[in-house]
Amino acid sequence: MSVKLDQLLVNVQTALGAKLSRSSMAFSELTLECRAEDYLAVCLCLRDDPRLQFEQLIDLSGLDYQTYADGERAGPRYAVVCHLLSVSLNQRVRLRVFAEDEHFPLLASLVDVWPAANWYEREAFDMYGIMFENHPDLRRLLTDYGFVGHPFRKDFPMIGHVEMRYDPEQQRVIYQPVSIEERNNVPRVIRDEGAHAK
Repeated sequence: MSVKLDQLLVNVQTALGAKLSRSSMAFSELTLECRAEDYLAVCLCLRDDPRLQFEQLIDLSGLDYQTYADGERAGPRYAVVCHLLSVSLNQRVRLRVFAEDEHFPLLASLVDVWPAANWYEREAFDMYGIMFENHPDLRRLLTDYGFVGHPFRKDFPMIGHVEMRYDPEQQRVIYQPVSIEERNNVPRVIRDEGAHAK
C-alpha cells in the first residue's frame, strides 16, 4: 500500500467510526462497506468531511450476488456500489452497501447528496429492481414501460418473458409471450485436439 492510501484509510476510519462496517484494499484501491441504515450518513460524511472531500460521484451501479462464488456466499443478495472522486484532494474510493431485504431491496437515494445519482439509480432500479427511497423520479430508464422483470438479475431468463413484434393487421407493435424454444448451445463432446496427437 502507498502512503497516500494508508492515510486515506486512516482518515476514512476516523471520520466514519462505527458506521464503517468493513474496508479492504485491492489493486491499489480502497473499498468501503457500510450498513444500509448508515448509507446516507456515510455518503454525507464522505462528501463534507474536510479530510475526504469526495465531491463527485463517478458511478453508481447495482449488483446481484446470487451466484457469486458458485452460490457459496452467505448474506444479502443485492448491493449498490458507488465510485467517488475527490477532485480537490486527488483521491478515489469505492463504497458498497447491501440492501437487507431480498424481496424488496431498498436503499436511500443519493440524489440530494450528488445530483448525478439520479439516472444511475434509475438504471439500478430498472436493471436490478433496487428501490431508492426519496428518489424524485424513480421509473424505468432503459427498458420499455410495459417491460416485465429486471434483466440483470441472475434469475432472469436469457430469452426474457415477452417478445414484441409489429402486427400488420392491428398496425401497431404488440407484446406476446416468448415463443423461442430454449436450447443448449454447449457441444455434447468437447475435444482436446492436442491430447491424441503423439
